[in-house]
Amino acid sequence: MATPSLTGALLTDLYELTMLQVYWREGMGETAAFELFVRRLPAQRGFLVAAGLEEAVRYLAELRFDEQELAWLASEGRFHPEFVASLRELRFTGDVDAVPEGTVVFADEPLLRVSAPIAQAQFAESRIINLLHYQTMVATKAARCVQAAGGRELVDFGLRRSHGAEAGLLSARASYLAGFHGSATTLAGMRYGIPVSGTMAHSFVQAHESEGAAFRAFCRVFPGQATLLIDTYDIDAATREVVELSAELRAAGQ
Repeated sequence: MATPSLTGALLTDLYELTMLQVYWREGMGETAAFELFVRRLPAQRGFLVAAGLEEAVRYLAELRFDEQELAWLASEGRFHPEFVASLRELRFTGDVDAVPEGTVVFADEPLLRVSAPIAQAQFAESRIINLLHYQTMVATKAARCVQAAGGRELVDFGLRRSHGAEAGLLSARASYLAGFHGSATTLAGMRYGIPVSGTMAHSFVQAHESEGAAFRAFCRVFPGQATLLIDTYDIDAATREVVELSAELRAAGQ
């Protein structure tokens, strides 16, 4: 059996499916509307930066159950076979109203509204909250970092500490949306067009006989594009190495 998709229809809460079976049994197909908003914000953190709309819209546009997911639901014993079969035709046909990506929003102000036949609108809840909540949280934090930085360059290096691959990728997107200058996550460059940048690892410096040797090797391969890491051993000593190296590079026309 293939590994289930991390973006498939079953990436949801069980109660979405149990409610859908009741709607199906009762013949409930009226239009419903759901809004995503925050009731309260902490003191001195009075705004949010909305993010995640693009992924939410993509999710709704591509929403469908594949045969593997339907087979698992049928074998699980909780759902009526005819209801499971009906999910094969589930598509989102409703409307989405939302603030643009990067909009500053406040408490009780909806970030997004979904209007659709009740089963579709209900089912979308869990994944849409998942996508918008995480990216809005990251974008809001990033916006505060941009304010504090006062124009200094900021780059996202969050992949290795993020809670999973998707989180690392989406945090790169959200922080760039909020004003960061780039990301070290290379897939963010390919997928979203975010400028990618980075330095070098401490282990790279340790792999050479000296910091100076490491810096010179890196600059030979990336002339004019090197960002050097100076805190592996002693920052003052490494700074002197860079000053010496920069004079050599300048003399060589770099």
